[in-house]
Amino acid sequence: MSAGFPQSWQFSFAEPVNAWVDWLVLHYGDSLRSVSNQLLRLLVGLEDGLRWLPWWLIVTVVGVLAWHASRSWLRALVLMGLVTAIGMLGLWDKLLQTLALVLVSTGLCVLVGVPLGILLATRSLARRLLLPVLDVMQTLPAFVYLIPVLMLFGLGKVPAVFATLVYALPPLVRLTHLGLAQIDPSLLKAAQGLGASRWQGLRQVALPLALPSIMAGLNQSVMMALSMVVVASMIGARGLGEDVLAGIQTLNVGQGLEAGLAIVALAMVIDRISQGYGSAKVEGERVRDHR
Repeated sequence: MSAGFPQSWQFSFAEPVNAWVDWLVLHYGDSLRSVSNQLLRLLVGLEDGLRWLPWWLIVTVVGVLAWHASRSWLRALVLMGLVTAIGMLGLWDKLLQTLALVLVSTGLCVLVGVPLGILLATRSLARRLLLPVLDVMQTLPAFVYLIPVLMLFGLGKVPAVFATLVYALPPLVRLTHLGLAQIDPSLLKAAQGLGASRWQGLRQVALPLALPSIMAGLNQSVMMALSMVVVASMIGARGLGEDVLAGIQTLNVGQGLEAGLAIVALAMVIDRISQGYGSAKVEGERVRDHR
């Protein structure tokens, strides 16, 4: 019979982490509460704005975006049908709640992820420091993100947004870095030779060339944000994930299946539209290169 692991070698860092979280809440609780209130105001305002719009207008906007991204009437009609089907299942209000959560989380991902990707592409020290952090963020189970945000922000929509942000951020950062790293350095040198500053070279040359890769990263971040919908419902975020969770808890297979298929339909709509815009950017670059 094998001996257990030696007790003298065992240690735990749980107490120092708990002490640090307590210190953070004690000294910065008011600031965290202010951030939480502002973000909650934004979320609720977006939800109310979406509810104020007629359902047919939202479906029409989806169709217009799908057609503009792909120039395919068939794809536009299919995506409009998917959104209409969610409403026919009686899940329209929960769809809007989920959509607001995903839009806010994705917007924060863009605000944080694109600058971090630029930093990784331009600073070798940042790459050495941040790439391991991104590896950890991508490998940690999604439930682990709920622990610190619950301690800092309590239950509700705000911790769900922050947990989703951390979970969905790495793909956008990595693909922004990849897109910028693959640009031919001679193009940037030529722009500098023509009198462009470093910021102008980044804004007018590097970012447009890296845009297809950035759009692919945004697409992946949106998909990962949608995958957090059910997990986020466990800490008070409402929406389609709430019905999936209720179906699991009450063994209501039909309710869970309806909400799950609604999440899949929403994911397909967002994925096809964002992929269409990414493909359009790639095609535009090929046309310009050919000319």
